[in-house]
Amino acid sequence: MTIEALTIGRVGVDLYPEQSGVPLAGVSTFAKSLGGTATNVAVAAARLGRSAAVLTKVGPDGFGDYVRQALSGFGVSPSYVGTSPDLLTPVVFCELNPPADPPLLFYRSPVAPDLTLTEADVPWDVVESVPLLWVTGTGVSVEPARATQRKILETRGRREHTVLDLDYRPMFWTSVEQAREEIGSMLDHVTVAVGNRTEVEVAVGTADPDEAADRMLERGLRLAVIKKGADGVLVATPDGRWTVPPQRIDVVCGLGAGDGFGGALIHGLLSGWDPVRIAEYANVAGALVASRLACADAMPTAAEIEELL
Repeated sequence: MTIEALTIGRVGVDLYPEQSGVPLAGVSTFAKSLGGTATNVAVAAARLGRSAAVLTKVGPDGFGDYVRQALSGFGVSPSYVGTSPDLLTPVVFCELNPPADPPLLFYRSPVAPDLTLTEADVPWDVVESVPLLWVTGTGVSVEPARATQRKILETRGRREHTVLDLDYRPMFWTSVEQAREEIGSMLDHVTVAVGNRTEVEVAVGTADPDEAADRMLERGLRLAVIKKGADGVLVATPDGRWTVPPQRIDVVCGLGAGDGFGGALIHGLLSGWDPVRIAEYANVAGALVASRLACADAMPTAAEIEELL
């Protein structure tokens, strides 16, 4: 399979409560799903017909086997899923209380396998040639993944399309200042960046969407995508900027909506769509995921997105 999109970063097994609106202590049963931002984005892109792979690592355990099997089942290549022999595949519990913004409990100690990526794990020919490369902010939170992802971006040489998912999770960082330095430095090596208000503030020092877009474009980006929640999505290029209104929907679980958005963003970029069409399409994809339980399993098809559009 010729890969159209390679995502790099987090993977794990998500355990979702089957009882909503109660704390973890009150949950009696959980549903298992494939998880992790980079992994979910690859699944979302595959659901839309794109050939995708994820570069990541798991542990030598049953959950690692599950990750590879689930990826294959979703049509995502597991060829670049390595194994860290001394670590466990991460598990993440979420609490559907409140459902729109569920708290997460990460089991990634002492370090997650996906943060142990080294240069030896990287398919360098794919990095250089793949039509779309997707990297994440979490991927530079610790070594050795930090140096590996830096090397990946240097090798890529800012080829179109090189996308940065700002993906800021405070529990993975010692301070906001450290995150700003590391994530912000990646902006000089990518063509597209996507994140919410909090994430862009971490990356460029302001939560104001227009000012943040200005700062990103000044760094040489060709497209800045800033998710503004109930205020819609701002898309900005050197030639103009537009705000796409939000897609209203009844929220079942807010987790994974951003990943569905990301997979649709990949599809739109590879299709050569204009920024407004991409944002409208991605908005609907994210809304559909938010209306369902789970992440990877909830990613919509093109037909479902078109119907809601």
